[in-house]
Amino acid sequence: MKRFRVTLLVVCLLLGWLGYTDLSLLLRNREPQQLSISELIAQGPDREWINVSGGYQDLIQAINMSGTMDIDAFLVPLKQSANSSDVNVWFETRDPQIVAHLKTYYFKLDTDEQRQQYLAENKDFFFARREIKGMIADNLVADSNTEKLKELLKEMKLPVSDNVIFISEGKKPESLRGFFFAAMAVIGLLKLLFDLKASRKK
Repeated sequence: MKRFRVTLLVVCLLLGWLGYTDLSLLLRNREPQQLSISELIAQGPDREWINVSGGYQDLIQAINMSGTMDIDAFLVPLKQSANSSDVNVWFETRDPQIVAHLKTYYFKLDTDEQRQQYLAENKDFFFARREIKGMIADNLVADSNTEKLKELLKEMKLPVSDNVIFISEGKKPESLRGFFFAAMAVIGLLKLLFDLKASRKK
């Protein structure tokens, strides 16, 4: 019985920590912070949920996130200008249009001539201006993933700055999960207290 109570306490504390983390993130990010890409690179974000305007995607440098032919996500550079060589911002995207274009470019065309023709026909999209709304890393797990992404870029022989920013496009703070975790933690602690009181009366 004592072991069960210790286990319940640990689970409640874990749920409480997860609830606090999600709720504090939600309170900090009721609306996305509006930034131009120049402001993002110069001063960094003040929040985790951001909306970045004025950037240009570069699909030629996009990286397959799955490492297999079953592709559903790419890591794409977001540049200050279409011709810029500096890459300080990358966004992870599952946009069906981007995925379809890159699958065609890399896997469905057989020759360099075909790829060059396809690129010429779709140049406006490959280097289009793009507004990105999404989340950046905000905890230890995400920071660990960020380091893995940096290593991936280095393995691809791409330059990586110390202040590189990764954005998960389309991601936003969870609105209900934090309340659920917090509620479960409170219910568990109340049960633990009632069980302790009941055992003392015996």
